Amino acid sequence: MKIFLWTLVVVVAGGGLLFAVKTINKESPKGIAAGRYDVFAQCLKDSEAVFYGAFWCSHCQEQKKAFGDSARLLPYVECSTADMKGQTQICKDKKITGYPTWIFKDGSKLSGLVEMNELSQKTGCALPGGTATSTSSAP
Repeated sequence: MKIFLWTLVVVVAGGGLLFAVKTINKESPKGIAAGRYDVFAQCLKDSEAVFYGAFWCSHCQEQKKAFGDSARLLPYVECSTADMKGQTQICKDKKITGYPTWIFKDGSKLSGLVEMNELSQKTGCALPGGTATSTSSAP
């Protein structure tokens, strides 16, 4: 009888642990742990801001690094061809001349490494631990 009870306890506890792990994995894409800026990066995407860059661009890498694990959620568009000698058509069409370049829903652009608080101001997306920033003061 004791063996049966211990087996039942182990099965129930194991099932609960499995349920918890699956629930956590559903909250983050593909089981990736949530990053500090996940909500902010998703808000940037939802606000129709787009980050244009090139894989070989050091400032683009810095921009992504600022987001840490949340960089995977950025609304990023690769502009460089694989041979680094050309630009993709979408970036030509958007008249991207430098990297990184952010284009916002209102059509405005910011080029170069853009600070998080400036992205927050342009989009109204709240930074972690902060409050939503009004876009009324944005140029």
